[in-house]
Amino acid sequence: MHDRLTPVFEEVVRRNPGEAEFHQAVREVLESLGPVVSKHPHYADAAIIRRMCEPERQIIFRVPWVDDAGEVQLNRGFRVEFNSALGPYKGGLRFHPSVYLGIVKFLGFEQIFKNSLTGMPIGGGKGGSDFDPKGRSDAEVMRFCQSFMTELYRHIGEYTDVPAGDIGVGGRELGYLFGQYKRITNQYESGVLTGKGLTWGGSQVRTEATGYGTVFFVDEMLKRRGRSLDGVKTVVSGSGNVAIYAAEKVYQLGGRVIAMSDSSGYVVDEDGIDLYLMKDIKEKRRGRVSDYVDERGGGARLVTGGSVWDVPCDVALPCATQNELTAEDAASLIRNGVVAVAEGANMPCTPDAVRAFQDAGVAFAPGKAANAGGVATSALEMQQNASRDSWNFAYTEERLHVIMRDIHERCAATAEEYGAPGNYVVGANISGFTKVADAMIAFGVI
Repeated sequence: MHDRLTPVFEEVVRRNPGEAEFHQAVREVLESLGPVVSKHPHYADAAIIRRMCEPERQIIFRVPWVDDAGEVQLNRGFRVEFNSALGPYKGGLRFHPSVYLGIVKFLGFEQIFKNSLTGMPIGGGKGGSDFDPKGRSDAEVMRFCQSFMTELYRHIGEYTDVPAGDIGVGGRELGYLFGQYKRITNQYESGVLTGKGLTWGGSQVRTEATGYGTVFFVDEMLKRRGRSLDGVKTVVSGSGNVAIYAAEKVYQLGGRVIAMSDSSGYVVDEDGIDLYLMKDIKEKRRGRVSDYVDERGGGARLVTGGSVWDVPCDVALPCATQNELTAEDAASLIRNGVVAVAEGANMPCTPDAVRAFQDAGVAFAPGKAANAGGVATSALEMQQNASRDSWNFAYTEERLHVIMRDIHERCAATAEEYGAPGNYVVGANISGFTKVADAMIAFGVI
């Protein structure tokens, strides 16, 4: 790390004790910014980097709600409004037992650079709760969402902060959240949430966008190496929204997905995962990958020990959660001949795993670049809401494709400019940073 950045990181650790994921996200960015500080020292002189590591606002609130047995339950809600230099805060809500302030801050910090890379006028933020929707009835989820929004509504708005979905927050949850916002505010402010249903202000391709965008990015990386996805064996971790639609786009571009996972284990199907069956199990029935094996039959098999990354493949797409792919997993993938890895989730690869891929010459795309398609399409949804318009699927997907191609080119060109050709981590961090930093400098010390 550059001498002028080490004190910044030390200050972050001191001021944010116990927030390991946030520390990790900040370190990854700061380790990339040395060439920028050397070439343009004014970024450090103006304390821009220090200010960028401190959220503009952190909101923590209690969320009481009543379960189906009539018992009062209590959860904690969060919204970290990290940086609004480029536009209103933009980032998803995550409902999962692992959520605490450090997770939300890591996600919000990543969102600053991801949103900058899209080229859209959106700032960075993130939120969520330690509420677990798994196993809860629709009525319980509704009561929780209504209580959550009863506090959150006062902090958001289409020109202030625009949440979306994330882990544990899908169409059902967003519907309950938007309904409560509309009820409290007495106005139909479509642009206050994205990821909405198509019949009430949502955008075509938003459901598919994060997964599709990740694969568009992989396709561009492979093209640079004179290859394509045609016939490529792919392993995808997870089986939620991002994983399913990443798998769908792999198939559309001629590849084959041979393994997917969830918290109960992973399924291997060398003939190619039957995506129609997997979608039915995961999206409609909220089932497990073990159900896939029971119904698919044939050569499909369930593995409950080890790692999905033990399955030999050409392309690996970690699409589950943070720090799921370790240095040991990376070594296994490299040994088995992986060519490209792209983060469909947020920071799913540990720092040691990332270094291993880079040292081995594997094309590696960090999440802030590779999974930016979701928030980019959310910004397209905001455009449609603002103009009272609705675009068709093909037009919206083409807009997404162009954005992902531009992000890839921007990352590649920036890495070249700063002496790290082929290093998409450096390219993404520097490109995302400089745009936000220039805006912050223009605004003065605020």
